[in-house]
Amino acid sequence: MDPYVLVGGGLTTARAAEALRTGGYDGDLVVVTTEPHHPYERPPLSKDYLRGESERDVAFPLDEAWYTEHDVAVRTGETVVGLDPAGHVLTLSDGDTLTFAKALLAPGSTPRTLDLPGADLAGVHYLRTIDDSDRISSRLLEASLEGVGRIVVIGDGWIGLEVAASARTLGLDVTVVGNGPHPLGRVLGPEMSDFYASVHTEHETRLIRDASVLAIRGADGRVTGVDLADGTHLGADVVVIGVGAAPNVGLAEAAGLDLRPAAQGGGIVVDGTLATSAPDVFAGGDVASIPSPHYGRPLRVEHWAVAQETGAHVGRAMLGATDAYDKLPYFYSDQYDVGMEYTGWVDVQAGYDDVVVSGDAGKREFVAFWRVDGLVVAGMAVNVWEQMERVEELIRSRRKVSTTELEGFVG
Repeated sequence: MDPYVLVGGGLTTARAAEALRTGGYDGDLVVVTTEPHHPYERPPLSKDYLRGESERDVAFPLDEAWYTEHDVAVRTGETVVGLDPAGHVLTLSDGDTLTFAKALLAPGSTPRTLDLPGADLAGVHYLRTIDDSDRISSRLLEASLEGVGRIVVIGDGWIGLEVAASARTLGLDVTVVGNGPHPLGRVLGPEMSDFYASVHTEHETRLIRDASVLAIRGADGRVTGVDLADGTHLGADVVVIGVGAAPNVGLAEAAGLDLRPAAQGGGIVVDGTLATSAPDVFAGGDVASIPSPHYGRPLRVEHWAVAQETGAHVGRAMLGATDAYDKLPYFYSDQYDVGMEYTGWVDVQAGYDDVVVSGDAGKREFVAFWRVDGLVVAGMAVNVWEQMERVEELIRSRRKVSTTELEGFVG
């Protein structure tokens, strides 16, 4: 029988391979990844690994020996450039072809770039891969040891703020440039965005809001600063750009698979088993636009838990399972001494009723709830642990929850 082929080098493919072997699949199994590494996960790349506090193996959910022991062929440094769904054939960048019985598309995302003068200077970085993290870490640690170093982070989303927190922890001078009125505003709304802003300002990170970057300046081929449209010049020895990512759907698009419009979140259309519109082709992780039974709409979420859960789910589905994916979105972030877990989903742009806080935000120990039409649609626990199951119960209950009940959530 032709092999099952898993396309991508992230956590989704690692968990899919694991689920296939655990589920009893003993046929040929091939992983194809563009990077020169076995599949790995990305959260450490902006946190402990970036700061030099963890060894490289922290990012690998399965070590290389696991693939050997379970007879999984990993083809590193190769890119799938063509998909023939009818013929069940994948074409690789080296001209080789792979005929598959079933395939998983989990190619992840690519950082959005800024078309700016100076964006190609040495010292200007994007963070997506473990090699990116190595390059940034080397420069940050070098600057930290020297006792000097100015870093400008362009973008005030999760990646930008986590990199900023890591750099500040290393003792560097850090400025974060955002183009909106609130850091994380597109995800959390102003209330909790302002909470995170206070965390960073208390750690002496400079936050610039409603800004537009005009150019990146340099000398002798190396970055020296960032110019803003209002005339502000920011000196910089390192610039990290984190302005979002785009799902890698080019392969699926060229093959004629159904895609979700960008206005609806983009990505590859899948059903509850994560099957695409092409027979025997599945999609998971960043690229999958998954119908949510709870929210009644498709969701595409670029976070660790989605990679973890969709990988395991699609592995079971490739073996014949028919249950629908029904996980609520979940993600976490660690910045300075603030640990956070979030579950649920809220369309901040469409609006919500309010945010109710239980606990003590001043002491940074609380749970925040977002409500729409009186229903809890999302919750975020900050430095309060083992609460996600209770938060999920409230979300799934689909009942109106009073302010008094929510305020008493943290005892």
